[in-house]
Amino acid sequence: MASLEGKTALVTGASRGIGRAVAERLAADGALVAVNYARDEAAAAETVAAITKKGGRAFPVRAELGVPGDVDALFAALDRELGSDAPVDVLVHNAGINVSAVIEDVTPEMYDRGFAVNTRAAFFVTRRALARMPDGGRIVTITSGVTRIAFPEGIAYAMTKGALDSFTLALAKHLGPRGITVNNVAPGIIDTDINAGWLRGDADAWRASAARAALGRVGEPSDVADVVAFLASDDARWVTGATIDATGGSDL
Repeated sequence: MASLEGKTALVTGASRGIGRAVAERLAADGALVAVNYARDEAAAAETVAAITKKGGRAFPVRAELGVPGDVDALFAALDRELGSDAPVDVLVHNAGINVSAVIEDVTPEMYDRGFAVNTRAAFFVTRRALARMPDGGRIVTITSGVTRIAFPEGIAYAMTKGALDSFTLALAKHLGPRGITVNNVAPGIIDTDINAGWLRGDADAWRASAARAALGRVGEPSDVADVVAFLASDDARWVTGATIDATGGSDL
């Protein structure tokens, strides 16, 4: 894997789960990582501490996404740490919330909140980041395997992620002349806090989830982070506009 030495990476929603694993992996590959978080300062501090303990470099960036002024808050916090002229070489969109309900139970408030966090924030964070991303930069978005399978229990959530698929395709074409690659990583069922309520501690749910994957197990955050690290590296210089399936072959 090519080194990320000298690169700066911004990972949204990086205090826990997949985001934390991505931050740790990019730091291990040499990047200086901005660990974005919304409210859980302690979790962000733990992520930074885990990175520095292994010799990596990271710092926390507090900004809740999906609310008015979110992009300004994010980049103001980034500028306080790095300065306004510092580049963002790698941008990873991981921040997201689950909208778990069938269509009859999805309220306008749930729908709007899901799109604000999962879709709108990624769009406008990218828009701001492009002014400071050097040619040859990397943009990676965590989408979901539910964009290719029927998922009635999370229809609005799937829609937020499906919109990002279209965003990535158009952006990859738009940024191709600058050598900036834009790709998605689509996880399946991953053992993270967002799934803890129904997955952890329920042996039947765990077995059923593992059985959905061709590889026969529930995914780990590192399974996704390693794919992100590939796309962030120079090894993936000829990959753009793609969605990499990281579901372990779920529902094949």
